[in-house]
Amino acid sequence: MNETIKTLKERRSIRKYKEKQISDEELNQILEAGKYAPTGRGAQSPIMVVVQDKELIKELSKINAEIMGITSDPFYGAPTVVIVLADKTRHTYKEDGSLVMGNLMNAAHSLGVDSCWINRAKEVFESERGKELLKDWGIEGDYEGIGHCILGYRDCEYPKAAPRKTNYVIRIK
Repeated sequence: MNETIKTLKERRSIRKYKEKQISDEELNQILEAGKYAPTGRGAQSPIMVVVQDKELIKELSKINAEIMGITSDPFYGAPTVVIVLADKTRHTYKEDGSLVMGNLMNAAHSLGVDSCWINRAKEVFESERGKELLKDWGIEGDYEGIGHCILGYRDCEYPKAAPRKTNYVIRIK
């Protein structure tokens, strides 16, 4: 089987991580794949913010959990969080950011790094604290959070794929 197709079929969302940080080499390759995601008209509306500072990850996790109405860690202990934001002035910003997220997760899997898409980035960065963080990071403009891509090494069994539904594809000839 083609390696790309194999990667796409085998990648799973992981929800329990070891503390061990991923290497800079792995991270750089994953980010490079994110930069090459397709975007509407090639406008490259998304940006990626990499967070590896443990205290900041805890703070982002807490904000995310509060939005969700829980107290557990929605980042599952992952040591790296890549926040994907996209420029809302672009018509395809949500699609653009979603494609970046997909590239990040698939590239990670191809390198032996585990990942999961964590929602609520929109709400996190619409909050007062989220807006302060964007300002602190020098991010100006009309950006919306698309997702948090958590990265690390799993501390659990690798999940099996659920059976694919029978009507997933409808062919019209």
